[in-house]
Amino acid sequence: MAVRIKRGDTVRIIAGHEEGVQGEVLRVLPKDSRVIVQGVNVRKKHQRQIQSGGRTMNPGIIQFEASIHISNVMLICPRCGEPTRVGVKREDGEVQRICKQCDEVIDR
Repeated sequence: MAVRIKRGDTVRIIAGHEEGVQGEVLRVLPKDSRVIVQGVNVRKKHQRQIQSGGRTMNPGIIQFEASIHISNVMLICPRCGEPTRVGVKREDGEVQRICKQCDEVIDR
């Protein structure tokens, strides 16, 4: 199944412990059907000091956004501002994403 959410889109979390939170998509992992959303599913990792390539990584506790399943997010339409499903329209060999609520083309 094609992924209809792209990097840079604004999405709302619709399931899980972060339900209702909005954020920007930082990365899409289509093989795993997962996305990484800014400020959502933040995890902590205890990093030890590592030397690689002549550089050293500082030790300590680092925070990073972990991925969440793509079915748990819904695209926010830039036109109507509501969470919406995404449709696809093919015109003149071009594929365009459309908002199912307001039938407008979703462009960034």
